Amino acid sequence: MIQNEPKQVLKKYGSSFYWASQFLGKTLSQKVARLYKFCRYVDNLADSNNPNRELLLNNIKDHLVNKDEKNQPEVVKEFLDLVSECSIPVHAAEELMEGMLSDQGSVRIADEKELLRYCHAVAGTVGVMVQSILNCSERQSVYFAVDLGVAMQLTNIARDVLEDAQIGRRYIPSTWLDNEPERIAQKNLSDKEAISNATAKLFSLAEKYYESASKGIYYIPMRSRIAIAIALKLYRQIGVKLVQNGTQWWKGRTIVSNKKKMLLSIISLNCIVPKKVPLHEKKLHKYFQGLSGANEL
Repeated sequence: MIQNEPKQVLKKYGSSFYWASQFLGKTLSQKVARLYKFCRYVDNLADSNNPNRELLLNNIKDHLVNKDEKNQPEVVKEFLDLVSECSIPVHAAEELMEGMLSDQGSVRIADEKELLRYCHAVAGTVGVMVQSILNCSERQSVYFAVDLGVAMQLTNIARDVLEDAQIGRRYIPSTWLDNEPERIAQKNLSDKEAISNATAKLFSLAEKYYESASKGIYYIPMRSRIAIAIALKLYRQIGVKLVQNGTQWWKGRTIVSNKKKMLLSIISLNCIVPKKVPLHEKKLHKYFQGLSGANEL
């Protein structure tokens, strides 16, 4: 692995995360970038046109479970090296792979429970792994890390309603909106308001998890706290901006400008002063029982 390659991947695909990672320092930012490289690899594979993608994803998962070095893909070897260095719970990565595999069939999310469990699989698990890299020692820290991942994934889903519909996926629960992806992709005038309302509901749900995650910032070691506070602010801003613009999902992705990123980074400094933190709200994890990082009821 070329030393700077993970950071190049992070910069190319995750501009907001790359921006925030600069506040972690050289060592931690490199480790976070290595984790991102693995996550981006499997995500790109899951979304690719490769006819063998499901087989390849299952192969990666099998190697994570069995840790068999024979014919081990390089991306798995690099990730397992990171697991060993940072004591990352590998079962979180296994759950991540389950989430990627769930995208390989017809995606029609049924209800809020299925939505949140999907968000946990593909992003809450990443929060679990990041907090290990950041050496978070407080037991409660992992609960809030899951919440930040879930909030960010809900934001992704709301931001990408049109993009996902165009590839046959609908993550908005049927209980909120029962339109088929093909119909959403047509951007019919008669459907716009209903889809906008459902998209706004995604952001409303995300806000509950952002609010929780913002409280958990204080469980993160001071050296890393500002980076996570910035990442939270930048991602949260995507939803804020989209809602302020009338949740016009049919216009495609909402982007946060560099000028706004700078302003939000400065504002984030207010979030790093230590203070008493309330206990995590267990009800936020009512659908996550038995999953990595879950706050058991």
